[in-house]
Order: sequence, then C-alpha cells, then structure tokens
Amino acid sequence: MSARVHPSAVVDEGAHLGEGARVWHFVHVCSGARVGDGTSLGQNVFVAPNVEIGAGCKLQNNVSVYEGVTLEDEVFVGPSAVFTNVRTPRAHVSRRGAEHYVPTHVHRRATIGANATIVCGVTLGEAAFVAAGAVVTQDVPPRVLVQGCPARPAGFACDCGEVLPDSLACARCGATYVRRDDGGLDPA
Repeated sequence: MSARVHPSAVVDEGAHLGEGARVWHFVHVCSGARVGDGTSLGQNVFVAPNVEIGAGCKLQNNVSVYEGVTLEDEVFVGPSAVFTNVRTPRAHVSRRGAEHYVPTHVHRRATIGANATIVCGVTLGEAAFVAAGAVVTQDVPPRVLVQGCPARPAGFACDCGEVLPDSLACARCGATYVRRDDGGLDPA
C-alpha cells in the first residue's frame, strides 16, 4: 500500500513518504524530510527539510515541524501545536541553517496536546504527555504528564494515555510502572 497524497498537497522531490502514509489537504513536505510508514499528516501540516517523523505518528491540523525536530514512532501531535527551532530569533538577523537550529527530540508514543508549544532544545521522554496549551521549556521524563505555562509535572500517564493513580497501576489496561531516578516511569 503506497502513500496517499491529497491533490492539494505538495510533496517535494527528495522527500520520503513511508508505506501507508496519509497526507491530507494543503500539506507541504519538503525535500529531505522522512515520514514513516502509516503516519498521518492532517490538513495544513508543514514538514521542513531534513525532519524525521517516525512510523504510526498522527499530526493533526495546522502543525509545523521545523528543521531540527525529530519525532519517533507513534507520536501524537494535537491540532495547532507549535515547535520552534531557534532560541533567539530576530527578523533582521539570519539564523538559517542547521548550525543555528537547536534540536528537539520527541520519543516514541509521546503525546502533545492541542495548542501546546514545545520550545526548541527539549526532549520529551517515551510516552510523555503534554497537556493542551502547555508551554514546554525543559525536558519531560518518560510517562510524566505536564501542564501549564511554563509546563510543570502534574502526574503520570500510562502508555494507553490514562492518567495514573498514586499506585501507578492503570485502571484501564492494567499496566503497572516503577519510578525512575529522573522522575519518570518505566514499565514494571
């Protein structure tokens, strides 16, 4: 099954779309970008040159993924979430090119809620959960739920997405977790 690309989308020569990828209305995927198998790019998504998006990701409408951002497999990015790639932008100062971009890494199964902002240079751990509207300015350990502006830890999330109780045992799927030294969780 090859990628499905809406006629209004632009996929530049040199971009790679994985098997079964879905590219919706008014999307632009730039040359050098790699989009994994089964990933869905919602309406009006922009994927910059050299961006890596893993398999099974879902990017909802109006998301721009700029150069320097890496999304591993099964990452969810809610509508109108924002990534940055330069710490000190100025319109009159050119800061284009890889040497100016500050890398952002989103590990597998992380969730970024609608209208959240991910400031460049942070790492979101495996299955981290960023609440809608949060502004992330520092790393988020695995399975930590953050919310607010700036984003602060507000609990833990199961791999299935449910907020975990103090017992760290998910009422929905039964998964259990143990605490890590960095404040995150690992499966028990």
